[in-house]
Amino acid sequence: MVDIPETGDKPKENEQGELTELKLPEFLPLLPVRDIVVFPYMILPLYVGRDLSVNAVNEALASGRVMILVAQKDQTVEDPAPGDLYGIGTIVTIIRMVKMPDQRVKILVQGLIKGRVKEFVSLKPYYKVSVERFEDEAPDPKEVSAVEVEALIRSVKDQMSKLLEKGKMISPDILAVVESIDDPGKLADLVASNLGLKVAEAQNVLETASPAKRLKKVGEILGRELELLTIQEKIQTQAHDEFTKAQRDYFLREQMRQIQKELGDTDERSAEITELRDKIKKAELPEIVAKEVDKQVVRFAKMHPDSAEATTVRTYLDWILDVPWSVRTKDNIDINKAKKVLDEDHYDLEKIKERILEYLGVAKLKKDMKGPILCFLGPPGTGKTSLGKSIARALGRKFVRMSLGGVRDESEIRGHRRTYIGALPGRIIQGFKQAGSNNPVFMLDEIDKLGSDFRGDPSSALLEVLDPEQNHSFQDHYLALPFDLSKTLFLTTANVSDTIPPALRDRMEIIQLSGYTEEEKLEIAKKYVVPKQIEANGMTPANLKITDGAIRGIINDYTREAGLRNLERELAKICRKHAVKVAKGRSASAFQVTEKDLRRYLGVQKFQKDDEKEKPQVGVATGLAWTQFGGEIMHIEVTTMKGKGVLTLTGKLGEVMRESAQAAFSYCRANAAKLGIKPGFAGEMDVHIHVPAGAIPKDGPSAGITIAVALASALSGRPVRNDVAMTGEITLRGRVLPIGGLKEKTLAAMQAGITSVMIPYNNIGDLSEIPDYVKKKVKFIPVKTVENVLKHAFDGALAAKADGGKKDRGRYRR
Repeated sequence: MVDIPETGDKPKENEQGELTELKLPEFLPLLPVRDIVVFPYMILPLYVGRDLSVNAVNEALASGRVMILVAQKDQTVEDPAPGDLYGIGTIVTIIRMVKMPDQRVKILVQGLIKGRVKEFVSLKPYYKVSVERFEDEAPDPKEVSAVEVEALIRSVKDQMSKLLEKGKMISPDILAVVESIDDPGKLADLVASNLGLKVAEAQNVLETASPAKRLKKVGEILGRELELLTIQEKIQTQAHDEFTKAQRDYFLREQMRQIQKELGDTDERSAEITELRDKIKKAELPEIVAKEVDKQVVRFAKMHPDSAEATTVRTYLDWILDVPWSVRTKDNIDINKAKKVLDEDHYDLEKIKERILEYLGVAKLKKDMKGPILCFLGPPGTGKTSLGKSIARALGRKFVRMSLGGVRDESEIRGHRRTYIGALPGRIIQGFKQAGSNNPVFMLDEIDKLGSDFRGDPSSALLEVLDPEQNHSFQDHYLALPFDLSKTLFLTTANVSDTIPPALRDRMEIIQLSGYTEEEKLEIAKKYVVPKQIEANGMTPANLKITDGAIRGIINDYTREAGLRNLERELAKICRKHAVKVAKGRSASAFQVTEKDLRRYLGVQKFQKDDEKEKPQVGVATGLAWTQFGGEIMHIEVTTMKGKGVLTLTGKLGEVMRESAQAAFSYCRANAAKLGIKPGFAGEMDVHIHVPAGAIPKDGPSAGITIAVALASALSGRPVRNDVAMTGEITLRGRVLPIGGLKEKTLAAMQAGITSVMIPYNNIGDLSEIPDYVKKKVKFIPVKTVENVLKHAFDGALAAKADGGKKDRGRYRR
């Protein structure tokens, strides 16, 4: 380290320390400074490390120790150009210079006067500039009076005193010097140099030529500093109070810890309670929940850790903290994107997709809307459950599924009260814990299969869950605290609506899913099922191709159903058999399965065409039935024999279907002459009505007109058309009433080769749900009365001529 002492001439000063004479050389070296603005009369040390700056210091030391210091506009610039420097700086004298071991230079400088850079003479090896004095403006009494200047001086001095009282880091010596200065310009420079101002703000003060204006700016800065210090003092006071309270709490906790230690408690206990309190703070619990939790934590802290009640309370607290009271996922409100997701995952199902998009549209306009309660009603295998996952993905929500099949205990829904050993929340709250958010898509699967016994009725417990007006404060028996379900999108699925209690059914918006048509099954199989099964069996589309004809063959000959489960099983069987070949190394190349190959892969056809109806027959009519598995065709047979008018019904018929048969029989007796039937037949013969597949229970009123046609055919001897099927309820007056399940029944008829279907006139509106390609293959005949039905069924006049009728009866009687 080299210390170069002060040498050379110093500027002359008077007794008050004021400069009386300073001869400026023609050119001065310029030293750029980065993070400070130097004022006149300011003494400060500077570290100089840049080559350009070191050269400037060396030149100043060699030529009178005077140089000009100018602040940089941007402190991050390492090698500033002339344009990066302010135009006004301070001319200083170097009092002392020390060379550091790391090649840097430390200098001690004193500000002399302000100077303006006129011109950069040279840029290397240092900045050499020509400089002129930057004099203060003479005071103008018109702008600022002497009284105003005096007031400014007093105000600034007073503010400096207050800053020192507020704790501002200002030397008391500086305050003494401030009190002795009456010149506004010097006072402004001295105060500004000791406030630690930012470069831009300090440079603004330096460049203000009017002493009064400069002092006014400094006064404004002091006022701002005082205000900041006042606020800081207030904050520190509050923090100190809180710290004092924290110290008190710490002291009390230490005492409590020592007491607990004497009682046998350990530090682990305190750590456990501290951990609980930290979790409670982070959980953002609702106010009513937070109060209960705090109460339970206080109880828990007083209990011995080995007591059974402590374990119960701890489990209760863990459940409360795991439930997502305030956690919510953000909905994906992009309707087009949601529609794309739904279309990717499921074919058709337009009603459900439209309803979900409606929900999204309303949610986009109304932020606080309640979640709807939707019930998907349809046959098995139509995609109801998987649709729930797709809806959750489209909305960007979590998905939870809860199966209700066979649930008989109300506690499964609401949970057990904490008084019972091993009590837990119900499956609703458990589902929310699993989801981790309070607005998931919550699917209640198989709601039509709920049971009830002496332990309660779960369907009654679901009334609150599925009621948008009540479920904002759902209370589980275990938690005994209100939980908001109103933001949840509840979806339920069912195969039939009859077994759903009316009160529960009334709370849900039911969306009917019909069975798939042959064309729909074909498209779904090609787009979803076949690729899925090929991948599931370890192959690629390059290994196996299944033709459209083969898929149609499976649909018609192996899997007559409303859904797709059996179709998927049969396709999986084909894939597995081919996978065995590939695994044995017999067939690694592409292989195509055609309709001719189905027997080899799947065995004998499970469903064959009904040879019995290849031609019209007497006493046999084709009806249509709806089951929870889809539509079915149903042959109703009637035969007559000598007897005393006894009506026999067989085929495991339900009460409603038996009454329909009685009504049809009474209609035929009452209108015998009109129907071409011998009057008084009831006293001469017995009638037997049978519905095949006798092991399967059958019920419902929609077979009424089919039974009437079969009766009229058997009693009159006229054959019924074999290409016509019918469905409709009959009254004693011969009216045909509307029925349900028309789409499923129509699909069953088309699959069986039926070309005409008679439907009740009031079901014409339901034809809009029938696909267009089905309407092209099947002719729909709306009928209002049994007379209309019989005309179309017999393909001619309602009643045959007396002689012709006798001939017909003789010809077709068996």
